[in-house]
Amino acid sequence: MDDINLHYRFLNWRRRIRDVRAVRFQERYKRMLKNGDTLSYQGNSDEVGCYVAPRPLSKGNCYFEVTIMDTGVRGTIAVGLVPQFYKLDHQPGWLPQSVAYHADDGKLYDGNPVGQQFGPKCNRGDRIGCGIYCDTIEAGLTTVFFTKNGKEVGSLVFPAVAEGLFPAIGMHSLGEEVRLDLQAEWDMEEADSIMMVDSHEDDWGRLYDIRVTGTQLLEYVGKGKSILDVGLAQARQPLSTRCHYFEVEIVDAGEKCYIALGLARRDYPKNRHPGWSQGSVAYHADDGKIFHGSGVGEPFGPRCIEGDIMGCGIMFPRDYILDGEDDIDEWDPLEVLPRQGEGRIQNILYLNDEEEEEEGGELDQEHDGRKVMVFFTRNGKLMGRREVVVPPGGFYPTVGMLSSGEKVKVDLHPLSG
Repeated sequence: MDDINLHYRFLNWRRRIRDVRAVRFQERYKRMLKNGDTLSYQGNSDEVGCYVAPRPLSKGNCYFEVTIMDTGVRGTIAVGLVPQFYKLDHQPGWLPQSVAYHADDGKLYDGNPVGQQFGPKCNRGDRIGCGIYCDTIEAGLTTVFFTKNGKEVGSLVFPAVAEGLFPAIGMHSLGEEVRLDLQAEWDMEEADSIMMVDSHEDDWGRLYDIRVTGTQLLEYVGKGKSILDVGLAQARQPLSTRCHYFEVEIVDAGEKCYIALGLARRDYPKNRHPGWSQGSVAYHADDGKIFHGSGVGEPFGPRCIEGDIMGCGIMFPRDYILDGEDDIDEWDPLEVLPRQGEGRIQNILYLNDEEEEEEGGELDQEHDGRKVMVFFTRNGKLMGRREVVVPPGGFYPTVGMLSSGEKVKVDLHPLSG
């Protein structure tokens, strides 16, 4: 009888061990739909959805990546590391012993629901990576690092957890979707070389459905299915009397060449082409029209195609002072247009001087109301100009795209050097 009891106790023990192992190597997720390597949010946006991988990072598998397929309503996607039995109704990084990089605000959350500034925001098409430096594990500490599009964003020393740190993804708004690669590899030497070449992302204060690749190259990564899928890139600094002009070369017109070049206020809506909403003006490549704070454009210039260079600038008056700008004594009105061919520039400058003489004091009076003359060029030739009111904070170079495959090369400082 005792032998029988001992036998059953042994079987129960083996069953418990098997159950523990099954739990250890079982992925966990809540308010998410998993289809292959794709995760999508399935909640109602008032509760967090979270995914935890079945295995922790280790020396043989020390890195993983997440590609943002759709930012949804708010883009509240988090990528990081958590303990094995992390609560699935909290974003990674909110609770102790967890850390995460959040796409919507670019902040790092280190065991606290209040984040700290860490890196750039992330949008559709961006890849967020997370890993550990296994050779730094000592005295119960390890170094956790995060990447964006293959470039290291930053790192921190983090307490090592006995059972290991598990890859985790959090989401919190409708439509969010990512592709997960738990077997991703990251080459630090290759990433360093990428950083040396691709160093222009800091020029952009806002990027929505547009990715910076290579040298000054912007690529549309949105869906392109409706007018709500506009991709927007807005420069970090507004135009000023020192830097008053920028250019865009159409590298790939994509399916429809829905590319727009112009100026917009700093808080311009992310899903609107420049020129469509108030506080903006833009020249649109697909139809050659100018849009000035309205969804209805006016005939302005020729359509632009692959290889064309579109330019936009501001003619500031001599006495114009931008917010935070006080040194304009040496401003020269003859420098407002690009030096792209002596003959063409002479013609443009003649138009400038002639019109200034005709308008005289009336123009000065209008500029007292913080109005400026915005001009557009195509392949170095002046297409036209439009007088507009400068919004508070200034006009920011802004590029819009809306069809698959569109790529442009941007030069925010073509007149420097």
